[in-house]
Amino acid sequence: MQTREGPQAFDLWRRQVRDGQRRGGAPGRSVRALGSLVPYAKYFPDFLTPSGERQDHALEDGIDRVLATPRRQLNHEIGLVAADGRTPFAGPALARGEREVLLLLGGLLRVYHEAFVAPVWEAMEAAVRADVSRRSRALLTDGIGGLLNTFSPMARWRSPVLEADYPVDRDMYLEGRGLLLIPSYFCWRRPITLVDRSLRPVLVYPVEKSAPLVSAAGQAELSRLLGSTRAALLQEAAVRAWGTTSQLAAKVGISLPSASQQLTVLRETGLLSSHRDGKHVLHAATPLGRRLLGGHFG
Repeated sequence: MQTREGPQAFDLWRRQVRDGQRRGGAPGRSVRALGSLVPYAKYFPDFLTPSGERQDHALEDGIDRVLATPRRQLNHEIGLVAADGRTPFAGPALARGEREVLLLLGGLLRVYHEAFVAPVWEAMEAAVRADVSRRSRALLTDGIGGLLNTFSPMARWRSPVLEADYPVDRDMYLEGRGLLLIPSYFCWRRPITLVDRSLRPVLVYPVEKSAPLVSAAGQAELSRLLGSTRAALLQEAAVRAWGTTSQLAAKVGISLPSASQQLTVLRETGLLSSHRDGKHVLHAATPLGRRLLGGHFG
C-alpha cells in the first residue's frame, strides 16, 4: 500500500483498499492505524509477525499471539518505530501494553482481514500452494541444495551459507536451530527476516505472482465472459508458474479429457501457452491472458 512496486500483481488490490479507506468507517481506520505500525522502512515490529513454531495458523490464533506479546517486547519495538520519527498507532499506550489498546488492535486486524485480505484469500492460497509444490519437488529430487537453489536470484546458496539481498547488512547464525522458510504473497523481490536474534530463525520470501490479485467477485465477472470452466482453468494457470493438465483438472474439479479440450480452446485463442516437459504438458497464462484477468476488472 505504501509503494508502487509490483503494479501488475498488486494495483487492483491497492485500488480496492484505497476505495475502502476513502469510504471511511472501520475499514478505513484499520488501514490508517496498521499502516503506522507497518511502515515501508527497514524496520517494523517483530510482534506483528509472531513465531511460526505452532502449527495452528488460524487468524484468531495469530491475533491472540500478537495480543499476548510481553510488555517489555512491546515497549522496545514500539520505541524503535518511534525512534525513526514515525508516530505508531496508540504509541505510548500500546508500548505499555494497555489492555484496551491491545483489544482495539485485535479488532483492527480482524476488520482489515475481513475487508481486504479475505476477498483475495483463494488467489493468494493458490499461489502459495504452487510455490510450496515446486520447492518440495526440488527438495525431493535434489536435496537441500536443490531446494535452496530455487531461491536464485534473490538468494544464492554457497554451501554452507545462504546469501540473500536484504535492506541492511547483517548475518544470521542458525546455531543448530534450523531455518523456517515462510512463503509470502505480499513480500516483493527479496526476503525478510525477524530483527530479534533470540527468536526462531525465519526467512519470509516472496512467492511468484504471475497474475493480478483479484477477488472472488472479479472471478465471477470473468466466468460470465469465458464460461465458468475456462475462467477457472485460466485463473489457475495464471497463479502457477506452470501447471500440468492433471493439476489444473484436479484443482478445477473436471475430468482430464474435458480439461484438455478446454485448455486447447484457451491456447488457440492466445490466452494460454503450453509446452511438453517429459511425460507432462505444462500450461501458463500468456500476457494476453493475464491482461484479461486484470484488465477486465479494472
